[in-house]
Amino acid sequence: MVLERKKELEDMSKLSFEFPDGSVKEFDDGVTAEDIAKSISISLGKKAVAGKVDGQFVNDNEPLHKGGKVEIVTGDSQDGLNVLRETAAQVLKAAIASNFKDIRFGESAADDDGFFVDTDKPETQISVDQLDSLTKSMQQIISKDLPIKVTFLSKDDALKQVVGDPYQTELINEIADGNQVKFFEIGDFKSVAEGAVLPSTGKVKIFKLLSVAGAYWQGKSSNPMLQRIYATAFNKQSELDEDLKKRQEAHERDHRVIGNQLDLFFVDPKVGAGLPYWMPNGATIRRTIERYIVDKEVANGYEHVYTPVLANLDLYKQSGHWEHYREDMFPPMDMGDGEELELRPMNCPSHIQIYNHHIRSYRELPLRIAELGMMHRYEKSGALSGLQRVREMTLNDGHTFVALDQIQEEFQNILKLMVEVYHDFDINDYTFRLSYRDPENTEKYFDDDEMWNRAQSMLKGAMDELGLDYVEAEGEAAFYGPKLDVQTKTALGNEETLSTIQLDFMLPERFDLHYVGEDGKQHRPVMIHRGLVSTMERFVAYLTEIYKGAFPTWLAPHQVKIIPVSQDKHGDYAKQINDQLRRLKIRSSVDTRAEKMGYLIRDAQTHKIPYTLVVGDEEVNGKSVSVRRYGEKETQAESLDTFVDEIQKDIASYSRND
Repeated sequence: MVLERKKELEDMSKLSFEFPDGSVKEFDDGVTAEDIAKSISISLGKKAVAGKVDGQFVNDNEPLHKGGKVEIVTGDSQDGLNVLRETAAQVLKAAIASNFKDIRFGESAADDDGFFVDTDKPETQISVDQLDSLTKSMQQIISKDLPIKVTFLSKDDALKQVVGDPYQTELINEIADGNQVKFFEIGDFKSVAEGAVLPSTGKVKIFKLLSVAGAYWQGKSSNPMLQRIYATAFNKQSELDEDLKKRQEAHERDHRVIGNQLDLFFVDPKVGAGLPYWMPNGATIRRTIERYIVDKEVANGYEHVYTPVLANLDLYKQSGHWEHYREDMFPPMDMGDGEELELRPMNCPSHIQIYNHHIRSYRELPLRIAELGMMHRYEKSGALSGLQRVREMTLNDGHTFVALDQIQEEFQNILKLMVEVYHDFDINDYTFRLSYRDPENTEKYFDDDEMWNRAQSMLKGAMDELGLDYVEAEGEAAFYGPKLDVQTKTALGNEETLSTIQLDFMLPERFDLHYVGEDGKQHRPVMIHRGLVSTMERFVAYLTEIYKGAFPTWLAPHQVKIIPVSQDKHGDYAKQINDQLRRLKIRSSVDTRAEKMGYLIRDAQTHKIPYTLVVGDEEVNGKSVSVRRYGEKETQAESLDTFVDEIQKDIASYSRND
């Protein structure tokens, strides 16, 4: 009996860990990630820098009192790099605290892009000019190779530790009562901890403080604005050098930077974040895209419409958006008489009203409806970014209503149209993703197993029939049906969804849609949602970064800049050329500024204008032009007629060479 009780107590002190390969091992209570690594192999124990239990980082030497799924984090892995960066973040905090006695700390985080630390000072915030002195302070802390201790305090003791810092106090108060609060200690400095760090400051060798920017506390615009210090860290200097090179390239391609340089758009805080103003240059690019896409769709059988940006809230309750998408919708507007109006988050209910306005016959199917439809999304201020994440957007939207036996053919037609559009914009790097629902998530998705299985198999069947390669992604579907996402790589290497095709059996059911079949009876159509080039905002941002601001001639806001050598002698000829080009709908202008010729030519190149024409005595006498193309250093003499023919072909071919 005593032996059985002893064995029972021993079993209770054991922790069970499941490894990535599915194997399970038991260890004594208080075991560390380092112990577990050494039990596998001595070499793994040497390489281990931390562990992960049920997806949460734990320090290498941190005693564990709960089992779970365990991973060993090595220094040469991405997780290991993130541990290094978390360590560097703690060193930065200690350096800041030593330089600014009245500093308060917000959030900090380390990820695949680097790390950041949020700070707040009662008076002037930390500026970019102070990064060099903070770098020196960090280097001093690193050179001392101070141990980084991990301690755990009760919630009450933790709150006493951060008296006077409202942000750290709030973070601690969010921790459930009864749970201990984790702290990292470097010398006399202590900070609320999350994640894992290396055992001492000397392990941080290569780091760089990058920039500072404002950041709302916890990403909410109603909260105070803190100062965020961005930084990064690596194991090798060569890795940092390569990263800085990529960051410079990213900065040069950032559509927000280029948008400012080329005067494409701006966001005015007086009006509100996420509400861009399109300047004439940006509006010209957008208008060119819109005219192109409308003409393309009309030629492919789409009927373009205009529908209101406001609708009765009941419409979105019927569609299911209010139930499944409410957190991304603006609050309803109470009109005072029981009516509530909603800024639309999607165009599909509006196009359903267009379909339902008439009795439809099978002869009308497929019925294709399209619109450049303005929508509004309730985005948090911290998530907004230039034109990529906005609160007001215009979607290149389309909906086709089809009979069951028309699905695959219409799907192929839409995909063919997408590929044609991509070709015209010179988009070649894209892949296909079939996005399914997560069957375990009954709250996020419309609850109809039969509908989901049928729709997903149809979409998969259509792709297989086309013989296209694709990946399958569970949990990426819209709430009302599966979809095909066309994934593209941005100029900065990030993946984003540019186009979608979605099958929808749900909304026709909810809105009781019908068409009269050949048999004279009512039948239910299937709805296909599709967006060819996403929103105008996101697409212009994407193209700006892909082209690096050097838009092809057909899209460029200014296609030709004409520079007379002398305004008095050659101005009339420049004006004649300009008038002729404008009659041909070529976006041309004459530069009449009293500046030196070299400056005017460089300015045209800086603004990435495809063609610069210089005209002097020789050009006036010979009815010719001296042509300098963007990116080239030499000019070329051509007859005016030759140039006009050349630029017209350039525009008509969408600036492609094929």
